[in-house]
Amino acid sequence: MKDRRGGIFLHLTSLPGPCGIGDLGPTAYGFADFLVAAGQRLWQVLPLTPTTLKCGSSPYTSPSAFAGNPLLISPEHMARDGFLAPSDLDGLDQGMGTQDVTDYVSATQAKSRLLDRAHERFREQGIRREEFQRFCQAHAFWLEDHALYTALKERFEDQNWSEWPVELRDRHHEALRDWRVQLQTHIEKEMLTQFIFFDQWHALKAYCNQRGIQILGDAPIYVSLESSDVWAHPDIFRLDGARLPTHVAGVPPDYFSSTGQLWGNPLYDWEALAQRGFDWWVQRIGHYLGLFDMVRLDHFRGFLGYWEIPFGEKAAVNGCWRTAPGGDFFATLHGRFPHLPIIAEDLGTITADVREFMTRQGYPGMNVLLFAFMGDVATSPHAPHNYIRHSVTYTGTHDNNTVRGWLRREAQPHEKENLARYLGYPVQESTVTSGLVRMALMSVANLAIIPMQDLLGLNEEARMNTPSISMGNWRYRLKGQHITKELIQGLRELTILFGRA
Repeated sequence: MKDRRGGIFLHLTSLPGPCGIGDLGPTAYGFADFLVAAGQRLWQVLPLTPTTLKCGSSPYTSPSAFAGNPLLISPEHMARDGFLAPSDLDGLDQGMGTQDVTDYVSATQAKSRLLDRAHERFREQGIRREEFQRFCQAHAFWLEDHALYTALKERFEDQNWSEWPVELRDRHHEALRDWRVQLQTHIEKEMLTQFIFFDQWHALKAYCNQRGIQILGDAPIYVSLESSDVWAHPDIFRLDGARLPTHVAGVPPDYFSSTGQLWGNPLYDWEALAQRGFDWWVQRIGHYLGLFDMVRLDHFRGFLGYWEIPFGEKAAVNGCWRTAPGGDFFATLHGRFPHLPIIAEDLGTITADVREFMTRQGYPGMNVLLFAFMGDVATSPHAPHNYIRHSVTYTGTHDNNTVRGWLRREAQPHEKENLARYLGYPVQESTVTSGLVRMALMSVANLAIIPMQDLLGLNEEARMNTPSISMGNWRYRLKGQHITKELIQGLRELTILFGRA
């Protein structure tokens, strides 16, 4: 991260494409071409793991920390690779940029039907069977448990796994063996789904890398209770005898919520992890380093100290801070991975010891321009005059409103005044986004990443996520006609002007 670069933040679900959702197909390659033409060198995405309608399709609440999201699989590329016949795409709602929002319900129904057909053709014709078998062997450490978990979830009609029969809940060897035989077809289908996903992902990543585009991925610190990870590894989480959490994760009151955020994820048993050499986390980080060129570690503070909330609490305020063995953990990672391209998500209240640790390890942190004008601009770490080169700057993140939406709906009078004084001219809705985009690109931060919504100057309707709301998020959809020659030329000129091309 020693050279200056520019990038764009856009999750794959937000791309145009068929079935009401963006995917790994032609429009993803087209977006990579746009990045190249506009002089960008980084593409940031959200977690690639599966989502569920029950949890609002959040990529941060997933049934697996390792698996890929089937909704991101491209039907066109399945047909190209022989997993579907051309006729299987007949009548497919192409929706190439016509939908205003991502339609997760339609996408789930359509992709499930197509993947069922792909599995039928696989069983009939043995398409790429040897490659499939090698994939299963290479990923057995997570894939076998995930596939069985997925099959059991369907068999028990999405019942919480802690409510399964005790022999399954507690993973008795004989019960697991018997159910693997009984659910063999469903298990094979899920394994094939994962093979197709990772095959398509690695092809897209190779395309990007060959054109000078690196991928910045996201690693949520916590996993969902309803996940194959917790079911398969209950001993590394703080659970009781009934396999329910004793305490859960969250954060105290912050910018996003006056009562804090109650995430509800089970907490890690860091002592047990340390005794095992942090093996599960080592496998997870190794997995992500194979998927991405750089990894953003979400809620970085939690590796050194985390907010502990008793299970059953209705809000996050009744919690307390606990320490975590971050020093030993990251020493283990560096011992295993000499090259560890990590970006630390260090937003919120960050203590001096965390800052010192990041500096010592050489992990760049994040600057968010929308936070710069809340109080004393002179001392704000998010104001560009206080940046260091070894950092990443954003106009906003997926959890923020768009710049234009912030000005319209959230900015207080003193924030608007601070921003106007900083810019040196009156703040207007029509120009505020371009002003902050320019501010990010001209900053000394080596990486400047602009959410696509801000590049386009969109309002609050294009916001990706509101942290205090569990439903109705993650729906922003890029319209193909928004990428114009003028947009490409303007971004390229700014990127060259500020030394990021």
